Amino acid sequence: MTRLLLIGPPGAGKGTQAVRLAEAYGVPAISTGDIFRSNVKNETELGKQAKAFMDAGDNVPDSLTNALIRDRLAEADAQGGFLLDGYPRTADQVRELDEYLAGHGEALDVVVELVADPDVVVERLRKRALEQGRSDDDESVVRHRLEVYREQTEPLIDIYDERGLLVKIDALGAIDEVTARITDALSGRGIGLPDAATA
Repeated sequence: MTRLLLIGPPGAGKGTQAVRLAEAYGVPAISTGDIFRSNVKNETELGKQAKAFMDAGDNVPDSLTNALIRDRLAEADAQGGFLLDGYPRTADQVRELDEYLAGHGEALDVVVELVADPDVVVERLRKRALEQGRSDDDESVVRHRLEVYREQTEPLIDIYDERGLLVKIDALGAIDEVTARITDALSGRGIGLPDAATA
């Protein structure tokens, strides 16, 4: 039972690492960004509401996000653990997640913070915008997203640090190197890779 939270600024590589870690530890990666983008692409009611906020570089409101995450965590594949990417992003969402997990006799095991220089992040995202055609990756939107992150999400780092759950990881470097840093840090917290992943 591994319950992880991956936190870090836009462009720090959370999505890439989330997929790798989820596979390594045998848990689903639950990404609010992916869920929102899927809804936008399929033009669902949630997607239409979320798109306006995403295109402006703002966080989707807590009420929409909380409902979505509660539904996702209730699915069968998340019962044996999960990796959250992009949630919680605000103190209110932390409370919502705490309440949900406590109601199921669960709690987070570790919070992994990916640390990256803002200028490197902006360059990464500009490149991604060109490659993937993402409207939320133009430079002015990216800089706004970084500002939103600093204002709303960085305070969560202090919350989890005070609880003794936080592990800081340098997010710059080769993808394999960053993954190895994370798995080493988790191992130091008593969360080893399942035998199948190390065989």
